[in-house]
Amino acid sequence: MEITFLGTGTSNGVPVIGCQCEVCRSTDPRDKRTRSSAIVRVDGQTVLIDTTPELRLQALANNITHIDAVVFTHAHADHVAGFDDLRSFNYLNQAPLETYADGFTAQLLRERFAYAFEYPFPFYGGKPDLRLHSVDRDFDIGPTRFRPFPVSHGRWTVMGFRIHDLVYLTDAKIVPESSLDVMRGAEVLVINGLRERPHPVHLSIPEALDIITEVRPARAYLTHLSHEVGHAAWSERLPSGVELAYDGLTVELGDGH
Repeated sequence: MEITFLGTGTSNGVPVIGCQCEVCRSTDPRDKRTRSSAIVRVDGQTVLIDTTPELRLQALANNITHIDAVVFTHAHADHVAGFDDLRSFNYLNQAPLETYADGFTAQLLRERFAYAFEYPFPFYGGKPDLRLHSVDRDFDIGPTRFRPFPVSHGRWTVMGFRIHDLVYLTDAKIVPESSLDVMRGAEVLVINGLRERPHPVHLSIPEALDIITEVRPARAYLTHLSHEVGHAAWSERLPSGVELAYDGLTVELGDGH
């Protein structure tokens, strides 16, 4: 089992348009962050988490030519705006895509991308062709069990996912105890850490580190990073077992899946 980070940036991406800060001017490729998304390869399947505005570029950069399914964390633009690029995978697969989201997110997808659901198209690739499943509890993609759990993102509820020994969580601010219980004991935890300063709807890095200490994964990776987080400088500050993710990073898990 492995996870590849397609994007690790916050909603503005890094560099930020018009910004001349040190990180935005950095030549370190790990400081170039597209919006947060990932590919999970497990049990012979390839599952995409979220469709960012850069999905096409992310797929080209990581040589992704096939996906079996898509799962959505929530419907904010930085996580769904690349929705239309799914039609390329319909063309490559010559089949519809199995797609999963909680009930509210599924409703918003049907409203915002109504053209994808309103009428049949005579060939694959003209528009996204999806089988959209509304899921609010554990679900299976092939032989793999996905366990969603809720976290608070301001007034929004975002879904994290446990997939075997991997936990993927982004856009959290408050993580309820029931969700912490789902996260405990994972081999790899992916969690958002926007910046050092507090933020009203995102975990700061210190807050994310507190959660990591609470749930005790073997390894943790911070994602959804802002331009206030320089990769090299922050890598020296993080405790053992915690790293900054970066676009294109692949992490393997030793769970045998």
